[in-house]
Amino acid sequence: MDFRTEFRPITVQPQQIEERSFQIIDEEIGEHHFTKEQYPIVQRVIHASADFELGKSLLFHPDAVRAGIEAIRSGKTVVADVQMVQVGVNKVRIEKFGGKVKVYISDEDVIAEAKRLNTTRAIVAMRKAAKEAEGGIFAIGNAPTALLELIRLIKEGEARPGLVIGLPVGFVSAAESKAELAKLDVPFITNIGRKGGSTITVAALNALSLLAERG
Repeated sequence: MDFRTEFRPITVQPQQIEERSFQIIDEEIGEHHFTKEQYPIVQRVIHASADFELGKSLLFHPDAVRAGIEAIRSGKTVVADVQMVQVGVNKVRIEKFGGKVKVYISDEDVIAEAKRLNTTRAIVAMRKAAKEAEGGIFAIGNAPTALLELIRLIKEGEARPGLVIGLPVGFVSAAESKAELAKLDVPFITNIGRKGGSTITVAALNALSLLAERG
């Protein structure tokens, strides 16, 4: 192969690129167990990651998609564990229904309390969010400690999220935190294993907001 040959893209039109990308995903995904409500979220995750293994590892509570759409349409707060999630979310669609995307990890009171307790800001941020965002969507893509704390708060009746998108990435507690989330009887979207991340969490959340917008 002559690598000096100039590569010419099939198209430079964004909408056409996205449409062709989804066609390729449909062609290559093969057999899967996802419902027609869940599949658009799987598509977006694969589109964001080019990782079919990751897409197929997604787990959905039976009420997850319905609960997520309902929370968005009701104007509930979206809580992001880190700024990377907050930045990537399509805020226009969330705000269209009266909702906001909030992240607490850099709040001054959170930083001070984390220092006082000698714990992580992610943990303290979930405690604060639980008090302010009842019925909201908790979107956790970076910090397993945030997800584990949220799970504890749910078990103890201190947090009542409408939906938990728990897709943290990493080698320490990431897979374990997601396994614990999957045991809860609350609406959740998570996955099996170490893979995940802020980009994946954003993809799942943006897919939900699209579904909410389209009716």
